[in-house]
Amino acid sequence: MLWVLLLLVAWGAAAVSCIRLCLVTAGAVRRDPGPARAPVTPELTLYETAFLAGGPQRVADLALVSMHLRHRLLLARTGWATVVDPEGRDEVERTVIRVIGPEGQSRIAPTRAAAAAAEAVRSLADRLVAAGLAVPQGTRTSLESAVRAVRGTAVLVVVLAAASALMPGQETGYAGPVAAWFGLPLVLTLGCLAIARVENHPSSPWASPSGQRWLDSLPAPVHGADRDLLAAVAVRGVGALKDPDLRAAMLGGSRGAG
Repeated sequence: MLWVLLLLVAWGAAAVSCIRLCLVTAGAVRRDPGPARAPVTPELTLYETAFLAGGPQRVADLALVSMHLRHRLLLARTGWATVVDPEGRDEVERTVIRVIGPEGQSRIAPTRAAAAAAEAVRSLADRLVAAGLAVPQGTRTSLESAVRAVRGTAVLVVVLAAASALMPGQETGYAGPVAAWFGLPLVLTLGCLAIARVENHPSSPWASPSGQRWLDSLPAPVHGADRDLLAAVAVRGVGALKDPDLRAAMLGGSRGAG
């Protein structure tokens, strides 16, 4: 019967995708060097913390917010960034200023994207990978691809089950048992996704297990000072901002809207 062939396809796809996800996850764990090697500085900078928590985009967000709070940059809720002080205090800030351009004004969204992709942020990422705190790009990409494959397989199993149940020429009342057979590969894929989610939550996809332990060890920021606000942005993103105008500027910039 044709539905048996479809069931075999569903089982094969489920097995291959789940095994791949397990192997990729196991490989990432094996590459964890254990306790992180001592970083170059006694403690990580806010930029490095931001990268471990949220990747390059978080570093760009932190730089923009920091420059705004120190009156080096004006972030308007309309989605525009305007340079106030053209002298950046570090390479990331100088990158932001260069990205904005000689006119001194640019939309926040492209500024954020270009700053996140700049050499200063890539160098920061390389240092964290070398220290065993960040996940290499290849490992992170492989894990994301494996998760997408399992999700796609779950959808495929549902489609094949529906096609088998609705296939013409079957006996009355046979659709239920046919669909039930497809429940097994569906449970396998959904269970694999659930386990992967539990294993990775609340871990950052950018931090290695050692880097995640560093993030987990950070004390909760005490609100009231700029440093504490920046620490909150580094760990939790622009959602930690309390100023409604600044929050609107950054959230609008993150979506590419003004």
